[in-house]
Amino acid sequence: MTDEPTTHTTPTSRATHATENTADTGGTGTDRAGDGDRPHPDDRLRPGTAVTPLRAGLHLRGRRGSLTLEGSTAVPVVWGLLAEPLRTGGLAGFREGLEPGSAVRAATDTLLGRLADHDLLVPAPPAAPHPDPAVARWIDATAAHPDTATTLLATARAEVLASDPHSPPATAAVRALTAGGVPVTLTPDPDLPPDRILLTVRGAGPDRAVAAGRVGATGYVTAPGSTAQARADAAALEARLTPTTPTTPTTPAAHPAADPAVESQPRRIPGTFTALLAGAAAHRLLCAAARLPDPATEADDPRLLPGIPAVLLADARPARADHHSWLGPERIDADRHVRLAPPTGLAEALRRIAALGEHRLGPLPAPLPGDLPQLPVPLAACTPPAAGHVTTPRTLTGGGPRLDLARLELFCRAAELLLGDTAFTVGADPGHARGRALRRTAARRLAAAPHDHPPLDPAHWSGHPQLRHWWTTLTGRLAVPARLEVHQPAPHAHAYRAVVRRTPHEPGPGCGPGPLLGEAVEATPGDAAAFAALAAVTAVTAVRIDAAATPGTPPPPSGGAAAPLAAAGMPTAAWEDPGWTGGWLADLAGREEALQDTLHRLYGAGPAITPPAPARDPGLAGLLRSFGFTVLHTAEEAR
Repeated sequence: MTDEPTTHTTPTSRATHATENTADTGGTGTDRAGDGDRPHPDDRLRPGTAVTPLRAGLHLRGRRGSLTLEGSTAVPVVWGLLAEPLRTGGLAGFREGLEPGSAVRAATDTLLGRLADHDLLVPAPPAAPHPDPAVARWIDATAAHPDTATTLLATARAEVLASDPHSPPATAAVRALTAGGVPVTLTPDPDLPPDRILLTVRGAGPDRAVAAGRVGATGYVTAPGSTAQARADAAALEARLTPTTPTTPTTPAAHPAADPAVESQPRRIPGTFTALLAGAAAHRLLCAAARLPDPATEADDPRLLPGIPAVLLADARPARADHHSWLGPERIDADRHVRLAPPTGLAEALRRIAALGEHRLGPLPAPLPGDLPQLPVPLAACTPPAAGHVTTPRTLTGGGPRLDLARLELFCRAAELLLGDTAFTVGADPGHARGRALRRTAARRLAAAPHDHPPLDPAHWSGHPQLRHWWTTLTGRLAVPARLEVHQPAPHAHAYRAVVRRTPHEPGPGCGPGPLLGEAVEATPGDAAAFAALAAVTAVTAVRIDAAATPGTPPPPSGGAAAPLAAAGMPTAAWEDPGWTGGWLADLAGREEALQDTLHRLYGAGPAITPPAPARDPGLAGLLRSFGFTVLHTAEEAR
């Protein structure tokens, strides 16, 4: 090849491109292969791979992605020589016929190396291939080691349990498993609901099971697990998908009860929907039995969280199906006690919040902007479900310098409300949780005791650009009469508390301070004043949007606790000073650790970073920790 071919790799569900210089690989190309010393002499092209010759290249489409080689007119010529040996298993003889060190030999080995890198080659057929040709082709198209998968399926025995063995879901599951080459036993189980089936497989490895069922026009397939885990997951999913009354006329329910796709008395469900649901369950079970990749992982869906099991949800009207990260309330199997590492940035934290707040499966409400106005302050809202001591659901509204920060703050507040409000502090990572808890402790103790020092001279903080913006918004645009004070709790301590109160209509000697609109605890007086003014704008705007809402005590301050997450991996331009939100967050992130140390010193042994939780951590706190969030029980950890 006289030119330098270029390699483009496109995974199935998202487009990424990698460019490689392939003209300088004059050796065998095996040192670049993705599986040990691949390609092997007896390798074949993976079945199901489609090949399209280009004018100066080649495009190959496999099961899990595609590969484009271009940049030389010799590429399609070499493929014309190589295609037949690759499809028939004659690669070894073909390569032996090429002169060592020749350009054709180098081009052939380079092309083979790229195919191996992208999982488009499969080893030689097993000595005892599966007797069913269709199953053998499926194994070759899917398995990294077809001989191992063939052996496992040859020893597998499946069982389908249903309350009515002659029901359409049960018979469809039997057909699908039989087509997969596994002997099937159909067993009645009166304990199962009419619309649920349980599929189990026994063989060389541990027993595996999946459950499939339907609630109204929505069907589900659980992740593979033990029989007990599959039963528990199915029961939890059906409870979550069962319709209930929406919490309020204007706010969506926190759970799928109000979802229009779920019908309490559905119309006739098409038979094809039942067959596809049973087929999806059989597919997941066969993959688990043969140790093949789970179908949920094949699409490379960025919404799915690695390490968290995924369930399949399917809707009959409109017809659609997709996977969702989900951990049930009963985590029996060892692989259900996953503990993700804390998120490395704000975007990753929001991805996990989206999984926990999925509108049909999420145990927590997803904080979203909905139809809320985003001026003068970005706002999000959610309605935590009634649970535990929370007897009446109420909508929470929160704001922040940016919408993503408002969503994170609101999610943590909703989780704390469900856990016990003042007894717990939730954060995206240990530093975020500790910052929120220390600010709450400082604000509570400073509010309970009179200030020993007079307020700071406004000259120390009035020039902060973020303060000027939010204070002008509060007193000018919103026309709220208010007073702002900043106090330094201890001399020479780099910690300040700012408080914004509404000015009484008729101030006088006997008139007390006006109602609290916002407060903040930060490392500089300007930062504290800015966050207090921002909290006041949020409180006033939220009340004005909902005329039925009654002004209440503003939530505990969290301020810049999320700044390190927001600034992680986000470089700021030289011109982004604190007047820009990005520059301000970067400055806050640089001061956060010192502020936490100061607050810890001033107010005793504040909440420390959570010690490792037990392996089996039940309840909502355990679920949050499984998704990488930090939960501090401040009443215990303050000691």
